[in-house]
Amino acid sequence: MSLLSSIAGPRDLDALSTEQLIELAAEVRTFLIDNVSQTGGHLGPNLGVVELTIALHRVFDSPNDPVIFDTGHQSYVHKLLTGRQDFSQLRSRGGLAGYPQRSESPHDVVESSHASSSLSWADGVSRALTSTGRSDRHVVAVVGDGSLTGGMTWEALNNISDDNDRNLVIIVNDNGRSYAPTIGGMARYLNRVRTADTYRTLHRTSTDVFSRLGPAARALYRGIRGGTHGFLSRFTNNADLYANLDIKYLGPINGHDLPALLETLELAKSYGAPVIVHTITEKGRGYQPALDDEADQFHSVGKIDPVSGAALGSGSEGWTDVFGDELVEIGAERSDIIGITAAMLRPTGLLPFAQRFPDRVYDVGIAEQHAVASAAGMAFGGLHPVVAIYATFMNRAFDQVVMDVALHKAGVTFVLDRAGVTGPDGPSHHGIWDLAMLQLVPGIRIAVPRDAERLREELREAVAVADAPTVIRFPKGTVSSELPALERLADGVDVLSRSDAEDVLIVGIGPMAHIAVEVADRLRAQGIGATVVDPRWAIPVQPSIVELAASHRLVITIEDGIRVGGIGTRVRQVLREAGVDTAVDELGLPDAFIDHATREQILQDAGLTPAKIAQDIVSQVLGTRIPVARQTTEDLTSLNALLRDSER
Repeated sequence: MSLLSSIAGPRDLDALSTEQLIELAAEVRTFLIDNVSQTGGHLGPNLGVVELTIALHRVFDSPNDPVIFDTGHQSYVHKLLTGRQDFSQLRSRGGLAGYPQRSESPHDVVESSHASSSLSWADGVSRALTSTGRSDRHVVAVVGDGSLTGGMTWEALNNISDDNDRNLVIIVNDNGRSYAPTIGGMARYLNRVRTADTYRTLHRTSTDVFSRLGPAARALYRGIRGGTHGFLSRFTNNADLYANLDIKYLGPINGHDLPALLETLELAKSYGAPVIVHTITEKGRGYQPALDDEADQFHSVGKIDPVSGAALGSGSEGWTDVFGDELVEIGAERSDIIGITAAMLRPTGLLPFAQRFPDRVYDVGIAEQHAVASAAGMAFGGLHPVVAIYATFMNRAFDQVVMDVALHKAGVTFVLDRAGVTGPDGPSHHGIWDLAMLQLVPGIRIAVPRDAERLREELREAVAVADAPTVIRFPKGTVSSELPALERLADGVDVLSRSDAEDVLIVGIGPMAHIAVEVADRLRAQGIGATVVDPRWAIPVQPSIVELAASHRLVITIEDGIRVGGIGTRVRQVLREAGVDTAVDELGLPDAFIDHATREQILQDAGLTPAKIAQDIVSQVLGTRIPVARQTTEDLTSLNALLRDSER
């Protein structure tokens, strides 16, 4: 029986010797490589926190001592040690989530996995425990060094240092990387601490000497080490920062040395006040293909060969690739185009631009608010910033879009990757709020390309706007197949399909235009005429949409975002203002937090399939509700015949 299979919960670690814990760490790494290579997921970050997580659960008593991960992609080992060892369906429907999830375990506290929020959570939880008479419990926050680039972290540290009478332990998992190498002044500070020869020599010597002494001497060492760490850090001019915040600091500690971790965490636990434990870890530890990956050390992988680390599956062109290549072309034509990213140079497609124009890309770290406000300043100075961010993270910078960019009529282009349903990463990473949220911004223009060619042309149109914010948003994964237009109207709207009878106008937003065309084909088989348009620029609503709506019996909008306050709602409002009384049915995603599953599964759940949409349209046009169990064209045909017979 393996050691890992004997661990049903954290307290099972108590019976293991230090040597067995080291053996367990090796088993965990093997497990992660074997399993995540089959499902995909965040491999590199978890290989780097194996010993740290084992030590954390040996010393602290989760869930009595709440453990908060920032971000949650480093929680796989935590899941294994808290009784969740079936990784066969990781990030798939019915399987484990890729991030902490309360419905899985009482050991999971924070699900959001938007970086830099953990210390605020920890501050709040520790204050609550103290004020409700549970001050004997500890709160542990595990924060990656990349998360320290976010402003919320420093707001929280400022408040944590204001009240020292509580059991709060902050573990800085410092591997020098977030996705790619961590940037900025904080990263340089940690790097100096990480590489200071004087500090490392003194720390190693003191540890070796005291390890040879008896229990009494080791107890004395533990008692004085907090003070000597502060002294030694100042001696090397490296670690004044935390002392100036009035928070105790222990480190740096080798994050793969289990005995040192156990001893240091025990010391931190005994302080009775907020303390920072600075651990140095290696992302991708123990897996050579990850260590050899200079870009992001296998931060997130699809299915891979477990031996070589080579990617398996389709090599089809992705939306991100199309954007990245086209931006390079635009950048070669216009020297004012610059790129901004929030610690995600490679995932958002800016890497090719950075390689071609290294002086024209700014990685601000995990600081979306700063990225957007800084972009407004760059626009004022004569540049045209292209800010590439995941759609879900755009939520964090809404105020800056409104007050810094739009209010000042700044020419800034936002490129939102992973928009709409992203699938396996779950509720915190679906990019489903951007269309509803951003259309509230006065003067904003939002484009949603349906295929690669539209992405290229709409990106060029976006960066040509110098007096307002523009947005391009596209989904995760392989780019949609080419969908040519029958006609482009004067205001840029593409007509994709048309019938002689003007029964239904279907407005397909971006990639959903493909579904709209399939719906129209099904309707024609029922004798119902349909016109399909792709507005290209979804916001503002174009005049031709209003004109077409006036001549049809029903308008259907289909979008890959929440339907509450979405593009369909805006179309309905514009039609009403224009005096057009054509009925509008807005189709989109529910206003709910959607669990992890494939994109296809989620769209089916939301009724966003050609068969279900066509079925519902037939029902509306004929004035009779059709049972939702019917799914095929043949079913619709027979139902239509029945309905016509019943009318006779």
